[in-house]
Amino acid sequence: MADKYLLRVTAGPTYDISTHVEVPVNSPGPSSSSSAPETGSVRITSNLIEADLCVRINKYRGLPRGASSSSVYFETEPHKSNGDQYSIAVRFTLLEPNTELAAPGVKEGGGVKEGGLAGGKEAEDGAEDGEAKAGNEEAEEKRKGIPGPDLQWGNDFDHPIRSRLPPGFNTALNIVKWWIDPGLDGNPYADHPYLYGPALSSFNTIHVGPGEDDPARGGLWFEEGGDEEGMAWREKVGAPGEGKARMKWALKEGSKEGWTWEFGRVYGVDFFNPYVDFGELALRLPGFNLPVIKYWDGQGLRTPPKRSHQLRYVLRHRTTGQVYLVVLFTLHLAEDINEDGTLKPAALEALAQSSGGQGMLEGEKGLLPVRRGGDESEVDLEPDEEDFDEEQALGEARRKLSGMDVAGGVETREDDVD
Repeated sequence: MADKYLLRVTAGPTYDISTHVEVPVNSPGPSSSSSAPETGSVRITSNLIEADLCVRINKYRGLPRGASSSSVYFETEPHKSNGDQYSIAVRFTLLEPNTELAAPGVKEGGGVKEGGLAGGKEAEDGAEDGEAKAGNEEAEEKRKGIPGPDLQWGNDFDHPIRSRLPPGFNTALNIVKWWIDPGLDGNPYADHPYLYGPALSSFNTIHVGPGEDDPARGGLWFEEGGDEEGMAWREKVGAPGEGKARMKWALKEGSKEGWTWEFGRVYGVDFFNPYVDFGELALRLPGFNLPVIKYWDGQGLRTPPKRSHQLRYVLRHRTTGQVYLVVLFTLHLAEDINEDGTLKPAALEALAQSSGGQGMLEGEKGLLPVRRGGDESEVDLEPDEEDFDEEQALGEARRKLSGMDVAGGVETREDDVD
């Protein structure tokens, strides 16, 4: 079934695919084709972010034509030992929003608006004046960047997927949350399903500084830590210098509050793991394997096959709903792709249908999903798992993961976090 599809990766600053550009997967890297792109990253810009994005996928079958099936990234440590199967690496700078998006009650320079922090009245005594000043300083600090708990990374969908979730899905999710990413939270059974985690504990590598763009290691490359200034900044907020230690630290109460993703500062992040096999279109967790193509995009296995399936990763603001970056993985039927790698009308129509039945509207809390029709019929909120042995799967996961250096996460349970 997998050989009937080609993968295409696009990215942009919004959900709207018209704002996206095609990502040259696995470039730079070993390739026998002279038509392979010369650069491995794409530039994404908006009034909220400036970002360079590099995507690498092992055993890749997709666009652009001539793309390498792999990258030297996967032959470089620690990814070779980890068995990592894909990487989403981003070098980004968050931009300070305009004053309308600033903290309520604060003017330029930290003054107080009417009805704001001081209620629009002069302080009656020194105590109230001090409280107002402290409030202004706190609000002003928030304006310098995004608080650690508020920058999220994860997946979401425009439509329900609950009726198409496979047997054992809850078990797989428990494995991920227990052993790989304890900070993950969401609701896969909602009308607009989502699974987000704080960026601070979700990214495998965070580098405070520009990092490197090294063709010998597959393009954008970030070591946990930072440049000289970035390391000093991390030490100031108490963030450990090792990736898994930082991820575990970020789950502790109060740690994320000490970290601010500052406007104007350059960060490099890398998200990778050995669990999603794009070559075979399968999810391979310890104790749990799933052929993804049967359930990708919540559509299930169809006859004839569905013309496209989508999975997207989103960098967003937890409290405002603003979106900074969207990376979209789309499976297209191979017959819907021209020889030059462009999409045939059938593929374009499938994309239009994917984004047309539901979409995103600009609201007072940023980009919010809205339903524009479609099937409203009732579905079971839980998949049928009668034939799935959850206890056996969890036992196998515990056996394989206990004492292991888990490549994709922090190897910690929620009850281990102080």
